[in-house]
Amino acid sequence: MAATTAAPSSTAPRRHIAVIPCRWGASRFPGKPLAQLGGKPLLWHVHQRCLEAKRLDGVVVATDDERIEEACHELGIECVRTGEHLTGTDRVAECAERLPADAYINVQGDEPFISPAAIDAVSEALEQLAPGTLAVNAYTELQDVGAVLDHNVVKVVVGAQHNALMFSRQPIPYPRGDRPRYLRQLGLYGFTGTALSLFQYLPQGPLERTEGVEMLRFVEHGHGVRMLPVIDDGLAVDTPEDLARASMLLHSQPVR
Repeated sequence: MAATTAAPSSTAPRRHIAVIPCRWGASRFPGKPLAQLGGKPLLWHVHQRCLEAKRLDGVVVATDDERIEEACHELGIECVRTGEHLTGTDRVAECAERLPADAYINVQGDEPFISPAAIDAVSEALEQLAPGTLAVNAYTELQDVGAVLDHNVVKVVVGAQHNALMFSRQPIPYPRGDRPRYLRQLGLYGFTGTALSLFQYLPQGPLERTEGVEMLRFVEHGHGVRMLPVIDDGLAVDTPEDLARASMLLHSQPVR
């Protein structure tokens, strides 16, 4: 598998590229992108999953931290240094201004087991967006009760037109009547450049600020977020405890 270069090699337009936003100062896990998993930094595993996707024309890490940038250079990973931003998607938006492409796949840097097939599915869905829908966000069904109750796991409610109605760290919907299906929002989003420009322009609303879920910015301002069901049984790393679980999961997987 060919590695990318450590610096953007061309400004020529690329069709779809993955951008992995990484910051050092996560409140629950400072330095998380460089936390070691199987002898490699967490961001390296995410980058590898992106390289395994078949529809991408490139993969780049976007960060405002020199330690992360230096690690990318050492690993041969393409990296763009950005300013400070409120969210990962704001960081991806800055990156989009400097790397022309038809569309951008935001792959969160804490999803070391993200499915390459899921990344490809988001890429394909971006080419079939309905009018008024600005983004694609992958999701999967939650089976574990503990994950449903875990505030680090973002849940989503999806409407009849497959758009997001609400995201929350609380278990939604509330099971007053029928037993609900709980759906986990994955850290896997797709945008056109136009959608990213709008995202930067829109102010954070009270729901986004309260929940800390960036896709609520589109929802609060009346823009559609297409929710895409995918098969993904991985684990997002939000805390050091998650990293320990990820290590066990990594060692239980067959050698690639």
